[in-house]
Amino acid sequence: MSVSQNEERSYRYLDLVMALFVTVLIVSNIASSAKIVDWGLSIGNIPLAFDAGTLLFPISYIFGDVLTEVYGFRRSRRVIWTGFAMLALSAFIFWVVRNLPGEATWQEYAGQSAYDAILGGMFSGGIVLASLIAYLAGEFSNSIVLARMKVLTQGRFLWMRTIGSTLVGEGVDTLVFILVASLTGVFPWSLFGTLMLTNYLFKVGVEVVMTPLTYQIVNALKRAEREDYYDVHTRFTPFALS
Repeated sequence: MSVSQNEERSYRYLDLVMALFVTVLIVSNIASSAKIVDWGLSIGNIPLAFDAGTLLFPISYIFGDVLTEVYGFRRSRRVIWTGFAMLALSAFIFWVVRNLPGEATWQEYAGQSAYDAILGGMFSGGIVLASLIAYLAGEFSNSIVLARMKVLTQGRFLWMRTIGSTLVGEGVDTLVFILVASLTGVFPWSLFGTLMLTNYLFKVGVEVVMTPLTYQIVNALKRAEREDYYDVHTRFTPFALS
């Protein structure tokens, strides 16, 4: 068990977990911009429609749980900020591409309007602002809650920590994302309740269903890395890179 991170260590799989985390984060945001899914189900009068990124985004929280559980909050914080920077960079790249002149044949079968309609959410102010703010608020809430619960439970009940932190983190993320996106005109207010309820239930449901796999990944990494960090003396501030 590790309780101090004063000395830097090298880890075999930390970079791989970070790469997977960032990949899922960016792909889920592209999917969110590209499509809203409706399976024809509803709870009462609220249809269970959701942006397509909801299918992938909860996996980033699973990676976040793994990072904090195995490597501790400080290293998880570094990965969260890396994800933030890469998400901002991807938004900038899509904006640059949007402003490049389109080739004539492409304009005929696709065109600028199609690009803007499908990928506009990746570079337009509202969706980018919503994504970045919600991402930081949700991921840090998730990581801090899990780290504190680990100390309080003395490392027991991993399922309680992963699900409990997800209830908080995904709740913050979903509320902030949909609220900011609605305020900036990305989503119509008529879909606020639908998107809020569906996104939250689906994200938490994925975490619950994936709990056995999370156990396997966490235990395998703890053995491979010989690390099981407890944030006993950690300063839980998001605003640091080391």
